[in-house]
Formats: sequence, structure tokens, C-alpha cells
Amino acid sequence: MNRLLRTNPLIAVVAVVALIAAALVLAFRGGGTVHVTADFPRAISLYKGSDVRILGVSVGKVDDVTADGTKVVVKFHYDSKYKVPADARAVVISPSIVGDRFVQLTPVWTKGAVMQNNASLGLDRTATPLELDEIFGSINDLTKALGPDGANKPDSTGTGALTRLLDSTAKNFGGEGVQFNQTLQNLSKFTKTLSDNKDQLFGTLSEVENFTNALAKNDTTVRKFNDSLASGAGLLADERSDLAAVLKNLSTALTQVRSFVADNRQALSVNIKGLNQISKAFVKNRAQLDESLKDAPEALNNLALAYDPNAGTLDTRANVGETVNQLTAKPSVVLCALLPDACGPLTSILGVLGLGRPAALTNDTSGPTTTIQPIDKSLAGLVEVNR
Repeated sequence: MNRLLRTNPLIAVVAVVALIAAALVLAFRGGGTVHVTADFPRAISLYKGSDVRILGVSVGKVDDVTADGTKVVVKFHYDSKYKVPADARAVVISPSIVGDRFVQLTPVWTKGAVMQNNASLGLDRTATPLELDEIFGSINDLTKALGPDGANKPDSTGTGALTRLLDSTAKNFGGEGVQFNQTLQNLSKFTKTLSDNKDQLFGTLSEVENFTNALAKNDTTVRKFNDSLASGAGLLADERSDLAAVLKNLSTALTQVRSFVADNRQALSVNIKGLNQISKAFVKNRAQLDESLKDAPEALNNLALAYDPNAGTLDTRANVGETVNQLTAKPSVVLCALLPDACGPLTSILGVLGLGRPAALTNDTSGPTTTIQPIDKSLAGLVEVNR
């Protein structure tokens, strides 16, 4: 090929132009790198050549690790085709207890400004993992704080507070493992129930909020109610001696009533029975009672009009003529109405004399009859009658 190039200079020129064009294409396609300087409080197991990653994917390398006073300056680069947020952080990640670490850029870019070349990240934008010796140191400090020179320092009883706590806990939970486990399970179910009913729970809280808002809007009315309630309570408090006396007298009266009822049980029974009988009579004759109540005002008015205040008499009209006529026409009816006990003998006499109408007092239906109602000696059931 060298012989070919020497014999044909045109081919050499074309090759050089092609190489330059390829370099320009790579440059314009963004094949460069972005350099970043970050300050870390420490850089244990971080070396030149360690990976720079995004979401665990290697995108660059660490160029230099230099101690600078109380911090460590780490210079690294990554391929410019990867976009990193302008406010991204650099975190040292430890994949295992033993092994190299790498720098992770976070968070992932989604939109917005990107990190520029030669960016600088301060200590507020970097982080390192907790070291194993720091963990052991924290555990050592904890054991010392809980040990005999700390919280478990023996007192006058010869035991420490931590020892007594553990002994008391062991005694309280001794043999109660099943119940404690059941308690934890119930607590888990309770929290799950709350989670499943969070909508109803928040709805209840919303209703409580509405109620409190209503109280707040009607604060004046609520205050007046509270003041009135306080006044009533104050009044009862001021009158508590009188209330006590009333209650005492009421207790005495009820005791006396109880004794009275016990002593007069038989008489009260008879009176209640009689009252029951009167009530039944009223119910039985409620139609007549209703008619009497309707006619009583008119009758009393007529009685008042019949009274003569000048003579002090009741002015009435005696229907003697009508009575005589009725006695002549129906003597047996009138006499039986006036003298019911003598109705039988009088009927016989009037029959012999031809003045009566015997059919009126018998079951003979051959002629006109008149039924004579006997006098009700029980006064419609108000009083008892010996039969």
C-alpha cells in the first residue's frame, strides 16, 4: 500500500480527508465527555479508575482522588450522551463490605436543565456510606451506655435499672408467649381493618369536622346554652338544701302512704271495686249520660225561669185534666206505674169492675197492649240490690 500511495498521491489525499471527516462526525455527534469535580467527606475504597454509574450502569470513570484538608476532592467524567440533572448529587455506593466502590449520579434526568462541563459539587451535594468501624463504634457506645458504668449501674439494692427491667419483663411475659403472639396478630388485623375502611374512617372524620364547624359558626348560641346550663346548675347548687329537704319529706310521705295502703288494703279493695262498678255503669249508659248532659242546661234554665222570686215559689202547670183522662182511659197502666207492687191485685179488681184492660198486663195479643217497665232499684247498676 505504501508503494500505491507513493505512486498515486490522489489516493493519499482522499484518505486524509476521510479521516478528518470521520473525526468531525464523531465530534458533532456528541462523542465528548463531561468533567465534574465533587467534594466528599471521605473516599474509602474509591480509586482512580472506579466506575461512575447512573442506575447501576457504567457511564464514566474516576480521574483523580486527592485529599484536601478535611475533605477529599474527586474528579470524574462521564459520556456526554447521558443527560444528568443540573442539581444532581454524587453518592459513593458500597456494593459489598469488601471491594471497590463507585460513584452514583442521582436522580435520573427526566426533563429540565442538564449538568454542564466542569461542574462542581460541594459537600452538601455528596454522600458516603456508613463505615463498618462506625457501626461497631456505635454498638460499643451503646453497650457502654447500657453497661454497669451506664444505665445498668448498681444502686443500693445491688442491681442495675436495666437488670431489673429485664427481670420484670421476663416475669410478666413468662408463659404468655401465645397470648402475646395473639395480641400482635389482633393488632395486625385491627390495622388492616382500619386500612380497608379508610374511606369510611375519613368520612367520619369529615362529618366530625362539619359538626365542629357548625359549632364554630353558632358559637354565640352555644355559649348562651352553656351559660344557661351553668346558671341552672348554679341554681340547683344554691337550692340543694331545700331540694334535700323536699326529697326527705317526700320519702317520709311515701313511707306513710305505704303504711296507709297496707293498713287499709281491704277497704281500698272494696272502694276500687265499687269505683270499677260505677265506671262500668257510666260506660253502659253513656248514651243516656250524653243525652242528660245535653238536656241538663235547658232543664236548669227552665227551672230558673219557673222560679218566682216575689212569691218564693215554682210556677208550674198541673195537668190534672190530662191525668184524669188518662186514668179514665187506661187506669191499669197509671196505677201499675204508680204502685208496681200492687199491680196484680189492682188489675183483678179493675177487671171485675170492667174499668181495666187485663190484656195490657198479660201476654194476650188479641187487643192493644201496653208494656209496663219495672222500676230499676239498682239505679242503672250504680248500687247493689239483693235479688
